[in-house]
Amino acid sequence: MRLGVLDIGSNTGHLLVVDAHGGAAPLPAYSYKEPLRLAEHLDGDGAVSASGIDALVAFAATAVEVAEDKGCEEMLAFATSAVRDASNSDDVLEQVRRSTEVPIEVLSGEDEARLTFLAVRRWFGWSAGRLAVFDIGGGSLEIAGGGDESPDVAWSLPLGAARLARDWFGGAMPDEQGIRKLRRQIRAEIARDAGNLLRSGAPDRAAATSKTFRSLGRICGAAPSSEGSLVPRTLAAGDLAAWIPRLMEMSHAELKELPGVSPSRTHQIVPGALVAEAVLDIFDLTELEICPWALREGVILERFDQLSFLTRGD
Repeated sequence: MRLGVLDIGSNTGHLLVVDAHGGAAPLPAYSYKEPLRLAEHLDGDGAVSASGIDALVAFAATAVEVAEDKGCEEMLAFATSAVRDASNSDDVLEQVRRSTEVPIEVLSGEDEARLTFLAVRRWFGWSAGRLAVFDIGGGSLEIAGGGDESPDVAWSLPLGAARLARDWFGGAMPDEQGIRKLRRQIRAEIARDAGNLLRSGAPDRAAATSKTFRSLGRICGAAPSSEGSLVPRTLAAGDLAAWIPRLMEMSHAELKELPGVSPSRTHQIVPGALVAEAVLDIFDLTELEICPWALREGVILERFDQLSFLTRGD
């Protein structure tokens, strides 16, 4: 079955076309994405701006055409933190639906963490034992952990790299006092519920996923994407700690030249690094393994699990 997965994230709109069936790994067939940056298109009332809505509608309409051209039998569309938290969320979704006839499901933070966990569990398998998963998105940080395919604990925090860049950086690097205040807030937010994961003991394996962690891993020496998804990649706490002061001294032009950094996300690297460092420190981890599968794959896997169950029921 050829499936289109439309992911409306806080940074990017991404259509992933995959060939998949129950019991097999989803095989990417085509990818179309645009840097919507919805987390940064919020007005003073927390509403997605008119320009942000227009960009989203235009992207969704094009994505539908692409999915049709590529022969998709079904479209799964979902939105995460930026739309979820917007004060005009219902209006945004209705405008997209009217223009494209595509209903977009808004995932809760817990569901986002749960589905990402499912993807990482399937990637690493049962040999990973008790698994902890961390995902820094544009609008939020997702944390989940457990020994099964469904996590025992899963939650979301408003600590996305784009959100922090918008709220704390304002186009310029904060001074030393500002960085210290931000660092303190990030750590307090994460530590508040850290016991949810820690009370069951240290995980057997700790993994990180999505663009921010991949970029930080690449900066710290992980293999480039050109070497394929099966190459092991890690983000070590010591390497990240050594890089953060250097990142703070760099201009956007210099950050853009770093391996793995998209030009549209240079302003998010430092806040994302501060969140990643806090995760490693608070959960007492020496490193995180970078998983190539994330939320989109989790959505696909759950959908095919559902189809397999219906088929067995027939």
